[in-house]
Amino acid sequence: MTTPPLWTPSPLRVRQSRLHAFMQQLKRELGLEFADYAALHAWSVQYSDLFWQQLWRFAGVTGHQGGITVTDPDDAEHAIWFPEARLNFAENLLAHDRVPGHEPAIIALTEDGDTQTLSWHKLQQQVAAVSTWLNAAGVEPGDVVAGFMPNVPETLVAMLACTSLGAIWTSCSPDFGADGVIERFGQTSPKVLFAADGYRYHGRAHDSRARADAIMAAIDSLTHRVEVPCLNAPPAPAGITPWHQVLAEGQGVSLRFHSMPFNAPLYVLYSSGTTGKPKCMVHGAGGTLLNHVKEHALHCDIRPGDRVFYFTTCGWMMWNWLASALGSGATLLLYDGDPFYPDAGRLWQWCAEQQVSLFGTSAKYLEALEKRGLHPGQECHLEALRTLCSTGSPLAPEQFDFVYRHIKSDLSLASISGGTDICGCFVLGNPLSPVYRGQCQGPGLGMDVRVFDDNGRAVIDEPGELVCCNAFPNRPVGFWHDADGHRYHDAYWARWPGVWHHGDFVTRTAEGGMVFHGRSDAVLNPGGVRIGTAEIYRQLARFKEIAESVVIGQRRGNDERLVLFVQPAKGHALTAELTEAIRTRLREACSPRHVPAVILAVNDVPRTRSGKLVELAVREVVHNRPVKNREALANPDALAQFKDRPELI
Repeated sequence: MTTPPLWTPSPLRVRQSRLHAFMQQLKRELGLEFADYAALHAWSVQYSDLFWQQLWRFAGVTGHQGGITVTDPDDAEHAIWFPEARLNFAENLLAHDRVPGHEPAIIALTEDGDTQTLSWHKLQQQVAAVSTWLNAAGVEPGDVVAGFMPNVPETLVAMLACTSLGAIWTSCSPDFGADGVIERFGQTSPKVLFAADGYRYHGRAHDSRARADAIMAAIDSLTHRVEVPCLNAPPAPAGITPWHQVLAEGQGVSLRFHSMPFNAPLYVLYSSGTTGKPKCMVHGAGGTLLNHVKEHALHCDIRPGDRVFYFTTCGWMMWNWLASALGSGATLLLYDGDPFYPDAGRLWQWCAEQQVSLFGTSAKYLEALEKRGLHPGQECHLEALRTLCSTGSPLAPEQFDFVYRHIKSDLSLASISGGTDICGCFVLGNPLSPVYRGQCQGPGLGMDVRVFDDNGRAVIDEPGELVCCNAFPNRPVGFWHDADGHRYHDAYWARWPGVWHHGDFVTRTAEGGMVFHGRSDAVLNPGGVRIGTAEIYRQLARFKEIAESVVIGQRRGNDERLVLFVQPAKGHALTAELTEAIRTRLREACSPRHVPAVILAVNDVPRTRSGKLVELAVREVVHNRPVKNREALANPDALAQFKDRPELI
């Protein structure tokens, strides 16, 4: 029996959506009609070349499309999309007439309450100035420009200026240590570094100059450094160009764009690096642009004039994703700082004041809101809010309940999932379909997303591996310094030839949705039964006594046992009563196999700098194996408490 949905879009909502407008284009131009999203998706996969052609037209992409859509469409690993096309990424984000020039393009808020607004005209002027300065500094198409920057307007301006020249942008968040940044930027040999003097988090100022000095000293390719003022620091030392000087030198210049091939490198993004040296993933200009337009306009229903917020840092691909919403004519809302400082309702009040239509966050943030007893829908006026996106980790069914009870009942709740690997999503929401409790709505258009069992057979209603079985244009151009492509092949294509193996452990449901159980490499296997870590975290999230937790499998002979580490919430401890309550909850809500053999207290759990749990690092420590890249962690000192625990010997 089909589970009733939590939310179904009204007929008016459907008719007003951009996805409906796209379907009307397909009807006018190709005579196609579709009964529902599932039918549209099936067509977009079967005729993916036609789908991406039509998307180009619908989005009004500025550039030359060429006569060939895709080479070797049956070879997903090697197919080349739009081999004759040329465009400029920044031009498609900036040079359009969807919104009047005096309207805001960027509205930014910092933790200490400072606000900054850039109109479309002002944004274009600043991009032109910085582009002119970069050109004078010797930056040419194919060069790399790096940002060691917080989530502020200047970072977006620098990225757009860089890409307007056909150069490649790469960035790290300023909370990274110098070694972690050098390990990333050092692989890509950037020519120019944009670095803030510092940033603020949880009421404290953090100086970045010493780390920027270390980065400049360690990377020989860097010839210029621009300092952006984010703290009340003294003027930049000699040899460092202040941001205001860059703007002044290019004042009044015209905005120009260098036309580039569709598959020219645009971004270098980095894997978390928790199991070794970070991989440098190269994403192409055209594939990134087209896919982001698809995700924003068709899946998230972003319209010209909408205001879009996503809580992110510049070290997470969601920053790149957010930036592209300019191409849909949306105003970007940027926040830099602690989302719970000075109070937990800060972001919601601001987004209510700014009439935000899309609010993006992480599943962990929504869980924290519920534990703190915050009810944004009762405390803020959220009339403009149409879509709430959640990513970063699986969204538990209970968080679906929380959103619809305490944020807004008439809301498209989109639990989305993809990754740095594709700078986008495999699984998304859409404005046509119902939302079911605990489920991502379904695969993205143009993506033949399935779930395979261990034998490579597609399955429904049983857990398996997330795969994509067709070619898609936002597949990475490749890895940096991987000329023959062997590292790229081994990362995604080696297990099933011609099929992208993503590394998520999921279930495809009878409703067509997806339920995520965690990363495949963190799957637990007691007694040969595969268990997703998300199943356990979902139950532990119900305990107000638990702030965080991490679960691993510890090898014992030819089997493994589950070991759970619990960080008690403030004012609580891991008592015998709480331990027994945890065991009972997992036994009754899941199964006896989900019950940990050992439950231990810790005072912190390790996470990446984008907030993701790192079960693999904990597992390595417990098994007395070295953690290869501690710099990838936001709190590497937390690992010490997992080592040599007598209870695990």
